[in-house]
Amino acid sequence: MMNSLRYAAPVLALATGLLLGCGGDKPQAKSPDTAGGPGTTTPNAQAQQKLLPDQAPDSPTASAVKISDEILKACGIKDADAYFAFDSSRLDHQYTTPLDQVATCFSTGPLKGRTLKLVGHADPRGGSEYNMTLGQKRADEVSNYLGTKGLDKGKRESSSRGALDATGSDEPTWARDRRVDVMLGQ
Repeated sequence: MMNSLRYAAPVLALATGLLLGCGGDKPQAKSPDTAGGPGTTTPNAQAQQKLLPDQAPDSPTASAVKISDEILKACGIKDADAYFAFDSSRLDHQYTTPLDQVATCFSTGPLKGRTLKLVGHADPRGGSEYNMTLGQKRADEVSNYLGTKGLDKGKRESSSRGALDATGSDEPTWARDRRVDVMLGQ
């Protein structure tokens, strides 16, 4: 009996953390980018908006891979977004065609030899550590997927911003916060 109680608290804490990280309707702190009030944006928020997907797929709980305009133009990619499931780092392979085109472009196309920067993001509803980890897992998933398509590991770097740049306040806008930005590296 004592042995099973020893494991009950950590299991309960993990389950509670997962439930909180999956979302819920708790009050949100304003992002530094939107702290000026409705309709007010800072230069950082304006730059961030350029990377946000226009909309998520039919599911309001999806999240996206957003490819920068610079890469889209250089690689001639038209359909720019790929998607994750909510609270997940698993790519939905139904939406990975743009990533296939990125891999080709960076392996044998106009951006051959250049590096990719992959930055994972999360919406603000989970804990700070959870969101950083989830953002990193999403960025790593995109990196690993590009690796399966032939893009050299040394040409892709992944990192996480967690919910640091989150600007959403409801489900449709939180879906835009849950993403991986694909940008040219240095």
